[in-house]
Amino acid sequence: MEGLRHRVRDVIRRSGRPQREFAAVMGLEASKLSKSLSGTRRFTAEELIRIADTAGVTVNWLLHGDDAADGGVSAPRVAVATEPPPDAGRDVRAAREQGRRRQITDAAWRLIAERGYHSVRTADIAAECGVSSAAIHYHFPTLRELLDETLRSSVKQAFDRQVAVLHGIEDARERLHRLIELQLPSPGHLAREWSIWMQVWTESALDPAMRELHADSYQRWHDTIARTLRDGAASGAFRADLDAEAMTVRLTALIDGLGIQVLTGRPGRTVEGMRTALHDFVTTQIEPPAGGAPATEHPHTSEGSP
Repeated sequence: MEGLRHRVRDVIRRSGRPQREFAAVMGLEASKLSKSLSGTRRFTAEELIRIADTAGVTVNWLLHGDDAADGGVSAPRVAVATEPPPDAGRDVRAAREQGRRRQITDAAWRLIAERGYHSVRTADIAAECGVSSAAIHYHFPTLRELLDETLRSSVKQAFDRQVAVLHGIEDARERLHRLIELQLPSPGHLAREWSIWMQVWTESALDPAMRELHADSYQRWHDTIARTLRDGAASGAFRADLDAEAMTVRLTALIDGLGIQVLTGRPGRTVEGMRTALHDFVTTQIEPPAGGAPATEHPHTSEGSP
């Protein structure tokens, strides 16, 4: 993984920060970063995500040097970083502008997730960033443009997690269960990400322009699941006669429905119950039946039932 280490060294250099300071910004012990860069330890999935987030690149670029590389996860077509950030040592202004834009986007993402798109004002984002409202308008003339950017940010974050967590996992069954785990609205970051998506769904129903951006982003998730199902059917991990496209529609609809119920606090709906219902669906509808017995549809009485 020398290529990975080389690219991490490059983004650290481009950040204009000493290695120890870069480690502190991403919340990693400096000694661990040094060992990983020397090859005596491996970067964890979480560390790769933090490095990509701090540097403003994607995990796929860190791993492969190219966002379009085939990492087993369908790449989003919406705008994400495809090149290393500006070199702070050579172009201080460009690096500062990119850093400010990221700061604004991150602040808006948190505020919109926690308060709601229509409750967040430009002044709120400016206060969160410690800048003037004029500075926000310089980068994002309208709140709509900022909402678009928060969606792109959510797509990047989800893509980064999938690439980092699934990298090197060949078994389709394990990949599918990991993908399910990544979609649970667990308290914290994932619940906030779900909040963003639910608001985007609402806006998409009213704004045709938002629909196109949302559809493109959602297609990436659909394609990743479908690819995993096809790989599993080919390897014997899943049913040989599995219709990957049709099953992807069913599975993603189930994930969406359960996630909304959990996030909106429907009585009796929990993250753990959602996890159980999804694993039960995979066992009964996607994996080969135990002992070769034919599969049968049956009602469920778990938390996932209406």
